[in-house]
Amino acid sequence: MSLNEPTRLGIGLISAGWMGRLHSRAYLAIADKYADWGVRPELVIVADPVAANAAAAQRQFGYRETTSDYRDVLAHPAVDAVSICAPNYLHREFAVAAAAAGKPFWIEKPMGLGVAEAADVVAAAESAGVMTCVGFTYRHAPAVEYAKQLVSGGAVGRVTNIRCKFDADYSADPCGARTWRFERAKAGAGVLGDLLSHGFDLAQYLAGAPVAAVSALTETFIRERPAPGVGTGHNVQVDDSAPPLPVENEDYAAVLAQFSNGVVGTFESTRVGIGARCDYGIEVHGTAGAISWNFERMNEIAICSPPSARDYGYTREMSDARFGDFARFQPGAGMGLSFDDLKAIEGSRFVRSVVTGEQVAASVADAFATQRIAAAAEAAAASGAWAVVPPPVGRTTFDR
Repeated sequence: MSLNEPTRLGIGLISAGWMGRLHSRAYLAIADKYADWGVRPELVIVADPVAANAAAAQRQFGYRETTSDYRDVLAHPAVDAVSICAPNYLHREFAVAAAAAGKPFWIEKPMGLGVAEAADVVAAAESAGVMTCVGFTYRHAPAVEYAKQLVSGGAVGRVTNIRCKFDADYSADPCGARTWRFERAKAGAGVLGDLLSHGFDLAQYLAGAPVAAVSALTETFIRERPAPGVGTGHNVQVDDSAPPLPVENEDYAAVLAQFSNGVVGTFESTRVGIGARCDYGIEVHGTAGAISWNFERMNEIAICSPPSARDYGYTREMSDARFGDFARFQPGAGMGLSFDDLKAIEGSRFVRSVVTGEQVAASVADAFATQRIAAAAEAAAASGAWAVVPPPVGRTTFDR
């Protein structure tokens, strides 16, 4: 189907928490920012086991129906594609069911609690032939898309090494509740899956090649936290009457990586980094220059390239119409995009994949590649030896 042919795309949402609301806003933004495509996402039905969450999403975004059962979303005749925004431990079940129902799906990472569950999701999607999208939001920042263009065009010469950090303080308070994110049975890994999955994807996207082997160390600095009490999502309170509970996954990870094309990479991440809010950044170094980007200043990029690379160091450039989809959101440099805008760009890639039948969004195969890296890093940290990362499988997009 051509993007110029007007078409309706019925959307179902599974789980209406913070991320579900972001997906909803993204679909609404697509009808506005990508109006020339002639595609109009229509919010059909939202599922959430907490009735108040589903009702709130209906009021706020205009979903026509609500339900407590995700299966109602997948069976709905007016739903053409679904968003899966549930906690990690439900991802495999929901994604495999969506594929079996023939529904393209947009899912957040990680796709499951480990490599085996992620492999099930990839197999199900590939077997059903459905388009997919995974929430690797940071690759869609216009400055990052511009960096991809520059690196692919040889602006830094041959890439030699990549340095990536994903440091945050969202768990720096030891008095914060031990929610599902700290339970291995519900979250899987800690920062390796939650934060560094983004870093692994970003690095492979800019390098254009997969990570082939890793060495790593991990640490859990806050080993127990108060038991959770009432509340949901980001508003869980602590239960002072219950004993503290152990933290079952890592707070910190450092990874040394070898890419298949010879590039060397270093990765570091913490969720307890005091002073780091969303200090998510990447540097690409090459034989003729370098590029640096950080999410805390996501609307700009630092570039060091010929002819001035050896004379003047980095030059700051602000995002403008040359940078990815920037011009769809703002008329000129200095008028920045937001995180919500990045989700709209991400959602547009999903919609385009569904409508055209070409996988242009970051795919479940891309997510599987990052989970294999995380699993290898866990193994390397446990053994103290290098671990081989199996090559990617399926319809990856980072290497295009």
